[in-house]
This record gives sequence, C-alpha cells and structure tokens, in this order.
Amino acid sequence: MLVGNRDELHNRPTDPLHWWAEPEILAGLDLEAGGTWLAVSRSGRFGVLTNLRGFGAANPTRSRGHLIPEFLGGDRSPVEFMRDLHRSASRYAGFNLLIGDATGAWLYSNGTPDTVHHLPPGYHGLSNGLYLDPWPKVTRANRALRRQLEGPRPTDGLADILLDRTVRPDAELPQTGLSMELERRLSAAFICHPHYGTRSTTVCILRRDGTGSMQETGFDPEGRKTRQIDIYF
Repeated sequence: MLVGNRDELHNRPTDPLHWWAEPEILAGLDLEAGGTWLAVSRSGRFGVLTNLRGFGAANPTRSRGHLIPEFLGGDRSPVEFMRDLHRSASRYAGFNLLIGDATGAWLYSNGTPDTVHHLPPGYHGLSNGLYLDPWPKVTRANRALRRQLEGPRPTDGLADILLDRTVRPDAELPQTGLSMELERRLSAAFICHPHYGTRSTTVCILRRDGTGSMQETGFDPEGRKTRQIDIYF
C-alpha cells in the first residue's frame, strides 16, 4: 500500500492518472520533463520518487522522473536496477527512489549513493530528506497511517491522512538550506500556496493476487478538491 502527496509548482503541466501506452504503467505524467513520481505496472512492480533537498547535481543532465518508467518498463530486479543506477546517480538532481515488486521493496538515494535499503515489513515514511531523517510531518503521518491500518476499516479515508495542513513549530523544523519562512510552509503534510503546493494525493493498493486500485485526488492552488480518479486493475 502506498499513500503519497505530490508537491509541485501549480503551473507545471501535468496529465492526471491514466494508463500509459509505453511503457504500460498506471501513473500521472509530468508533461514538462516526461516522467512521473508514482506508478504501478500490471505485473505488480511499483515505484515512488521524491525530490531530495540539498543533494545531487547542481546542473543535472537527466530528469529523475524517468527513473520509475525505466524500472517498471524493464525486467531488471529492484536490486539490479539500483546497482546500475549507482553508476549514473550523480547525473540527477537529488532524489529518493523507492521501487519494488512481489519480492519486496528497496530504497535508494543519491544523497547516500553507496547504500541500498531493503525495507522490512511495516510502516515507512519518506519526504524530501534522507531515509529515517526525523521530519515532523513524516513522523506524524506514519503514526496516523498505523492507527488507520490497525483499525476496523483500514482502507477507508487513507487519503485524509495527508490532508493535514498543520505547520510545525520552528524548533521541530529540519534545516535544509531554505529560509525559515519556506521551512515553515513546507512543514505541513498538505502544502497550500498559490505558486507551489500539494497538487494531488494518491492512494495505491496492491494485492498479492496481482489486483489493485489507485485513487488520485487533485487540488487547486487554494487547496480545493478539483477531481478524483479511481482506477481498478
């Protein structure tokens, strides 16, 4: 199960969730660079990408959004893909890449290019810092996700977990090189701002039998819901 927000410039052109023709994956599409941030394939492979603040190439030669389509459209195992990626990781702006299949999930970041994390069963959170960095919104969302999944109706209201607009106290904010004003604004799980904010929330459920569903909810710059797309496969 994957639950995530896409935070991006509101004027960046994007196609909503749909099945791509090539490769055959279910994802939204960044029309500016041609990649995506979260996707699944009919074979049960999946990928999630987040930007990583303060790491990576200052002048990247490749778009990190292409990493997920490359993995899902190929036949390399997650570990093989990440070993190959290690050779070219410095060509990208900072990223965290989570990929997996029926054998498990792995996380790789060019902020720590010599490390591949095999994620054990459980609850894991990822934002724009390194894996296990104690970002308040990640810790808060992880706790909420655990409560939801251990409750009587685990799959109801999963998207609501990431609608939290609470701005964290200054003492809890990470120091990522941004101004304090920006750190405050970005500390909420759901970022509401006229220029840069939460564009969509996605809930993806993958089952062991290969079936699943994905729901994408879109938002405008004022944080108002503009669409909901539900696709079952």
